[in-house]
Amino acid sequence: MRKTFYEFLMTKRNPSSPDSVAEFANNASMDQSFPKQETDFETLSKYLEENASYLPTMTIFDEAFQQYRESL
Repeated sequence: MRKTFYEFLMTKRNPSSPDSVAEFANNASMDQSFPKQETDFETLSKYLEENASYLPTMTIFDEAFQQYRESL
């Protein structure tokens, strides 16, 4: 079964890391509305643009999604 983006992102959590993807993962883990079953870039991007005030720039999401693709 293909891993969802959320499942991948949760492997990047690290509260003591200054890395922007780790910070994104830490914050996404507290987002109760995050689309946890999603794998589609456009759907995730739209959700984050509209709802993720904790994400200072979409470039961080782009970087994380690229890492996700490479992990598949």
